Amino acid sequence: MKKFKLLALALAIGTMSLFATTTNGLPDIPVKQIGSQISSLFDAPDFDVTEDLKVNILLTFDSDGKIVILKVDSKDKDVLNYVYKTLNHKTIETPGEMNRVFTLPLKIKQ
Repeated sequence: MKKFKLLALALAIGTMSLFATTTNGLPDIPVKQIGSQISSLFDAPDFDVTEDLKVNILLTFDSDGKIVILKVDSKDKDVLNYVYKTLNHKTIETPGEMNRVFTLPLKIKQ
């Protein structure tokens, strides 16, 4: 009888652990969709562009779904100000997972 109770307890715990997975409530959104929504936030730059630039932006989303800029691989202050002013703390329609790091390539043409 003790083995039966132990087996029933083990079965109950195993079954509960299968259904106890937690999700953050966000659907799995394709990265291309997030990238296109973020790129729609950009307007024409408010500084003079003398040559075509390519900048990689590392970003994530906070618990409120707002964009948090982690790193911009440029030393040009105009580009840095432009990216931070355009993206930092903005929201998009379908944000990605919280604390997942995304890389967004940005091309600025003259």
